[in-house]
Amino acid sequence: MKTLQDILNQRSLSALFQPIMNISDGTFLGFEGLIRGPADSPLHSPINLFAAAKQQGLSLEIEMLCRQIVLESFFLQDLPGKLFLNVSPEALTHPSFKDGQTLSYLETLGIDPQRIIIEITENQPTFDFEGMRNALLHYRGMGFQIALDDLGEGFSSLRLWSELRPEFVKIDMHFVQGVNADPLKQQFIRSIQSIALSSGTQVIAEGIETAAEFRVIRDIGIACGQGYFIARPNPIPPLNLSAEVGCLVNTHCAAEQPYSSKRSITVETLLHYVEPVQPDNEIEKIFACFSANKDLRAIPVVKHGRPVGLINRYEFVDNFAKPFHRELLCKKPCKDIMNTEPLLVEKSTPIHELSNFLSESGIKHFTDGFIITEQGRYIGLGTGQSLLREITNAQIETARYANPLTLLPGNVPINEHIDFLLQSGKSFAVCYGDLDHFKPFNDVYGYRKGDEMIQFTGKLLDDACDPQHDFIGHIGGDDFILVMQSPDWEKRCNQALAHFAQASLVMFVARHRSGGGYSSEDRQGRVVHHPLPTLSIGVIWATPETFHSHHEIAEAATIAKKMAKKKPGNSLFIERRESAHPAMAEANYG
Repeated sequence: MKTLQDILNQRSLSALFQPIMNISDGTFLGFEGLIRGPADSPLHSPINLFAAAKQQGLSLEIEMLCRQIVLESFFLQDLPGKLFLNVSPEALTHPSFKDGQTLSYLETLGIDPQRIIIEITENQPTFDFEGMRNALLHYRGMGFQIALDDLGEGFSSLRLWSELRPEFVKIDMHFVQGVNADPLKQQFIRSIQSIALSSGTQVIAEGIETAAEFRVIRDIGIACGQGYFIARPNPIPPLNLSAEVGCLVNTHCAAEQPYSSKRSITVETLLHYVEPVQPDNEIEKIFACFSANKDLRAIPVVKHGRPVGLINRYEFVDNFAKPFHRELLCKKPCKDIMNTEPLLVEKSTPIHELSNFLSESGIKHFTDGFIITEQGRYIGLGTGQSLLREITNAQIETARYANPLTLLPGNVPINEHIDFLLQSGKSFAVCYGDLDHFKPFNDVYGYRKGDEMIQFTGKLLDDACDPQHDFIGHIGGDDFILVMQSPDWEKRCNQALAHFAQASLVMFVARHRSGGGYSSEDRQGRVVHHPLPTLSIGVIWATPETFHSHHEIAEAATIAKKMAKKKPGNSLFIERRESAHPAMAEANYG
């Protein structure tokens, strides 16, 4: 087991980075640099590491090494934005720090000091306010900015804020976690925000772990956020928001919605993080990793954040099992045995695209797994097994309540989707589409052609939807519901009607097209002329103030559909009387 002195001598620390997010626009302000000790040591935990350092009188040495490791990793990964660098008050006022060691190290790496934010961590009482203020004025003169950590938790954090006037303050996670259900915490955060606005300080809410907490922090107007809900600490952090978080920044996004099709499920859902190795790491280290974790199937090889290879467990073990191979190979670099052409998949790739690719390629990518990247940087691994599981789950979820003819969501998901939007406080258009004169077409052309007409209509309406904002469901028969949040939803409806007017003509024989319809007997035996089928769409604008459930919306949409069907041809009717939406023109397509 490594001692603290071994860690110092061998520099056996590793850096992690946790993104800090600008809540207003969803970009990353920067990253907080965190530290971990050796993975196989009780000193892996930073609490244990710094406690042991204090006990042995090595606090300043460990802190300086932590700072160097974090700066090196930040530089090697070429991470964007600012770096929040943890510094204790003790180190802040120590001559070695003030003499410019950190600034000199930044110059060696080529990092602009203006990108560094000194984050003051208060783990013991601070009494020398004047000394800290003077030190910080000195550091500001060199280009650094200041952040105060754990506001509300420490011994003297409010006085530190007053004395030091930092550019950033971090609200302690105690006041953030559960804030959605605690009015007192909400009031505390509002008060901090009010002080911050008057003092020119930006507030960072730490410890955001749920969507509900994020919404409250966002609505109070806090500038920045940090926490597991946004992103966990990671040796190779993400550069962009997940879809779930991005959806809460962009309130028009539909990714919060409870139902999604396979087109919106991406490779990111398959991701699991495996600690990568460097190309020059000895093969003996690879053997130790596989030996310690029996479930580990592959190890990525990464250089400066970019994947360069993959080591498969079974190929590795087969190689080592040969006589004398372990003795011959153990000290060699792992780049000598890695697969230099692993499959790299960007996290935003839809899983059905990956599935299609794997089905057409060799079995190796499926069995080895694949490296998942974000803008070319390593973020994790995926496996063929996890891909199959996700596709199967998506198919089961889709099939549970899907209409068997069109495979579009049926009544249950339609109703749940509408209720979800109402509960979320969103406004949206509900478009009820129905075929006119469909029964005579079914009688004349037969049920098979009737099914084709329904499938054709479902595909046409599905194509009219924006998959990021809109939802389509098939109630049954020739009735469809479109729940639309896309800003140009009216234009999309009009385009669908125009498309139906032209494309549906291929469904009819020439004499019926030229005659504009066909004749058939009604139930009384009389010969009646029927026009060709057309499409009617009735629209209501739904808001939580106007409607309280899918039942009420269904009634209103049915009335709007009936009004649309009273008009000849392919027609759109928009109900305005109860709508808070601006008036829009009706349209007809003959």
